Amino acid sequence: MTTPSALTRPTGVPLTLRLAARLVLLAAFPLSFLPPRRIRAVLEAVRHGAAPASAAQAKSARDAICAVSLFCAGPRGCLPRSLGAALLCRLRGTWPTWCTGARMVPPFTAHAWVEVDGRLVDEGVPDDYFTRLLTVPPVRRAAR
Repeated sequence: MTTPSALTRPTGVPLTLRLAARLVLLAAFPLSFLPPRRIRAVLEAVRHGAAPASAAQAKSARDAICAVSLFCAGPRGCLPRSLGAALLCRLRGTWPTWCTGARMVPPFTAHAWVEVDGRLVDEGVPDDYFTRLLTVPPVRRAAR
């Protein structure tokens, strides 16, 4: 018999990535208590200089966050999980689109996630399941 945590916590995450995930969670948890406008301002400042993340990079970061935090792996940990995944991507030189939003049909559900090219990363729901209310996408560099 498998436990719920065994179903939601990815295995096989390298030690260095798990250590980096723990490091970014030290920033992600306090950041999750700030008002949305402050979270956006911090993330907009942090994303500069990063290349857009690929879906594999964003999934790897999300998996690492879930591997080191039972809270983030659970249903109520979406905000620190999404912040941690975005910050871990940034630590590795990339940036996904960080989003918060809501399911607008009953039952109303608020959620935070990361996405790449408009596709939710490993959320298990269709890409249009949530209405995006706040996003921090990668900075697009002008063509030379």
